[in-house]
Amino acid sequence: MTFAWPWMLVGLLAVPLLVAGYRRLLRSRDERRERLAAQGIVAPVVRGRRRRHVAPALLLVALTLLLVALARPQATVASPRREGTVVLAFDTSSSMAATDVSPTRMEAAKTAARTFVRRQPAQVRIGVVAFGEGGLVVQQPTTDRAQVLAAVDRLSPQGGTSIGRGIQTSLSAIAGRVVEVDESAGGGVEASGGDIGYYGSAAVVMLSDGENTSGPDPLEVAAIASTAGVKVYPVGLGSAAGTVLQVDGFQLATKLDEPLLREVARTTDGTYYAAADGAALEQVYRTIDLAWTVRTEKIEITALLAGIAALLLLVGAGLSFVWFGRVV
Repeated sequence: MTFAWPWMLVGLLAVPLLVAGYRRLLRSRDERRERLAAQGIVAPVVRGRRRRHVAPALLLVALTLLLVALARPQATVASPRREGTVVLAFDTSSSMAATDVSPTRMEAAKTAARTFVRRQPAQVRIGVVAFGEGGLVVQQPTTDRAQVLAAVDRLSPQGGTSIGRGIQTSLSAIAGRVVEVDESAGGGVEASGGDIGYYGSAAVVMLSDGENTSGPDPLEVAAIASTAGVKVYPVGLGSAAGTVLQVDGFQLATKLDEPLLREVARTTDGTYYAAADGAALEQVYRTIDLAWTVRTEKIEITALLAGIAALLLLVGAGLSFVWFGRVV
């Protein structure tokens, strides 16, 4: 236990003085009673009446607690918290303007994301990534919810889709540095520049229709995420029947590609959610496995000690009144 105002503890020096004064008062009372008893005026002193010390003892303890409370005591307690990093990876390709999810796939994704952000514990850092043919960290992971929501509001659909770039950029946001991938590694994809680290309490919530139009291979980048301990939770936006979208005077047929998104989830040990109604992030919120950590923090217990002291004062005064007909 520590104290914000330790100099106030000087007041405790009065406690032994009060004890000495109380004992002197008792001796004086007993001696006077013995003199009166010898004259036959009062009954003799009855020894061993411990009950008469109970109320004064309670009052003394209460006074001690009040003096300690004046020093503003602080206790160190362990506080469990749910911590980690979540990256909201938005597909911002032109197909996200499709209206098979009302009002559009993009607006449905934004609405669901806003709800998700507001329901996260305050200690969870949230970042925002936008990916089309490339990837961009729109908002670095932060606990500032206003910045996250502002980043979500700025997103708009345009261009093609590279789900692999979306996962890669999300890993960069989680790692706090650029994570490059080498697409010529034996015909496959691997992280370049060495080990990117392990982030077991990080997750990527990917909001996409799953229509991949360019490299790198999403599943191979997902394998890199899995090695880093990052789970990807794809949220599929759109319908299996699809729709036709007008883009720059051309008609573009687009539909939800669930098999690819399910495979990305399986590769990273995440879970796929269909969001035909734009409400799947409610389930994602319950599923994401962030770490529980225990942090120590100091809390002031002045009010607690003062409350206990007040209770002891009431009990002591009550017992004294019941037993002896007086408060003190």
